Amino acid sequence: MPEVLKAPLVVEFPFTRSLGPVQSAFLTGLRERVVLGVRASDGRVLVPPAEYDPVTAEEIRDLVEVAPTGTVTTWAWNHDPRRGQPLTTPFAWALVRLDGAGTALLHALDAPGPDAVHTGMRVRIRWAEERTGAITDIACFEPYHGEPMQLTGATGEFEDPVTGIVAAARLDYTYAPGRAQTAYINALGGRRTVGERCPSCRKVYVPPRGACPTCGVATDEQVEVGPRGTVTTFCIVNIKAKNLDIEVPYVYAHIALDGAGLALHGRIGGIPYDEVRMGLRVEPVWTEGARYPDHYRPTGEPDADYDTYREML
Repeated sequence: MPEVLKAPLVVEFPFTRSLGPVQSAFLTGLRERVVLGVRASDGRVLVPPAEYDPVTAEEIRDLVEVAPTGTVTTWAWNHDPRRGQPLTTPFAWALVRLDGAGTALLHALDAPGPDAVHTGMRVRIRWAEERTGAITDIACFEPYHGEPMQLTGATGEFEDPVTGIVAAARLDYTYAPGRAQTAYINALGGRRTVGERCPSCRKVYVPPRGACPTCGVATDEQVEVGPRGTVTTFCIVNIKAKNLDIEVPYVYAHIALDGAGLALHGRIGGIPYDEVRMGLRVEPVWTEGARYPDHYRPTGEPDADYDTYREML
């Protein structure tokens, strides 16, 4: 049985959010070493604060300062911290009800081991040395055996309030392409494009998935397609991606390779972006050592008739 490929992949993008008055006050307070909650209609102080009452759904803005000390309500030990977590050594994830709050805040608790953690233990906030107005301004919680700390008297009015945050959303995973796509990728290494034919509808799918998406039956008959093809649809890219050394504007297109029943995508080069069109005949351009075409360029042939590719739009 041929080796099935696998590779680590990362999906990452920055998520930008503007803050309303409640979240702005909460995060700005953390920057100033102050914890603010918001009073709900039932009298509870919600920490972290919510912008709408969980009972009545009405907007709430009655900010209330709570203490940086509190009590662990429940916890779980983290034996193997992952990238981006609050601490690099084993720690406890804990729900902490701060003194004066009616709800619990989830954060890391720095403790020497799980035997040192228990429900009901007293803890306090360990503030980050550099604070920017984010939840990470709380570096973690730590055990505390003293009296509740004094409040500062903060009301939620601060100079230079935080009005927005940027959070990085990231997913790390291992991708295994499976039998069909492994064969497809290996063929690309030999500068060939291989699809699989459905035994029912007889369409050739590129890249292959191991089953026909229309008929739902398994596919295993390999068919070499291309290398030339036809542009079916396209878009002009005007925003430069930070990890691609390609000058904008450029064209990204769906290309129906000769013999294929499904269009794949690729970049179009060797022609001004405003001259790319539906029906343009193209061929792959390979670079030394590459496992896939760098881009597709015009072949010089007459444009394909619309009826030859309209089913693949």
